Amino acid sequence: MSGSDCQEHCRLDNDSVAKHRLGRAPIFHLWMLLVLVAGSSVGCTPPQTTHLRVMTLNVAHGRKDGANQLLQHSRSIRANLDEVALLLRREQPDIVALQEIDGPSFWSGRFDHVELLSTEGRLPHSFRGEHLSGPQLSYGTALLSRLKLGDPLSHKFEPSLPTPRKGFVVASIQLPGLGQPIDIVSVHLDFSRASIRGKQIRELIAVLTDRQRDHPRPLIIMGDFNCGWDSPEQTLHLLVEELELETFRPKAGNLATFNSSGRRLDWIFVSPRLEIERYRVLPDVVADHLAVVAEITLPNDIP
Repeated sequence: MSGSDCQEHCRLDNDSVAKHRLGRAPIFHLWMLLVLVAGSSVGCTPPQTTHLRVMTLNVAHGRKDGANQLLQHSRSIRANLDEVALLLRREQPDIVALQEIDGPSFWSGRFDHVELLSTEGRLPHSFRGEHLSGPQLSYGTALLSRLKLGDPLSHKFEPSLPTPRKGFVVASIQLPGLGQPIDIVSVHLDFSRASIRGKQIRELIAVLTDRQRDHPRPLIIMGDFNCGWDSPEQTLHLLVEELELETFRPKAGNLATFNSSGRRLDWIFVSPRLEIERYRVLPDVVADHLAVVAEITLPNDIP
């Protein structure tokens, strides 16, 4: 029986009792009626939950769907990121995981992309991990949040030459009413080789397992994994099995996130007690990947 059906059922039953007895019932019967109503109300109370909206997006260094950020003027990079910020304001996520997000770099306008999106996207808290750096070059992954980010960590994967180095960031959030923090991860895996992605996902699992050894926390892992569920490789399956995670309709054929190939490369995974209520791939072309948004329900009795 649903909560609304339960409430209606309780109301009708109690109304019928009242109509039968109120006209001639002694005070004792009135007292019994109040006990019945109170007991029914307790039985029909739904569990308390908290809702969280999360988003993941590979920003492509601010080049939108252009061939290379080096071929674009700083003004174009800023205009492209303004479109991303507009998307953030429209969707109003609580947490955003970003990949291919730059600090001041010669090839993408020489300004901090995270700072711009944090300010213009109205997400005041941020943490950026630098996975590749050099003279006037800085890029990696990041988190933007409406909530304060605690215990932040940036991890660089082992070098994967000739492809650029990748990595992930993780930080915790504390939601009002929840007994413990939640760890949020933004990750980017190698695009070229399944063997490298396998090694990187094992690094991710090892670091998160060590981080949670003394203080286990629910997980939300988001990012560009550069592989699908039905790929010959087992990268995503390994992640789900080792960290006991779930995702939304992993075999669905209508959730592609990479425009040029029509593949689902960008994913959101959650711990079992966190339920994905709604999952959307946004149609807005603000990068070469499409943004993914999920509405997550969290029970308030997480210990």
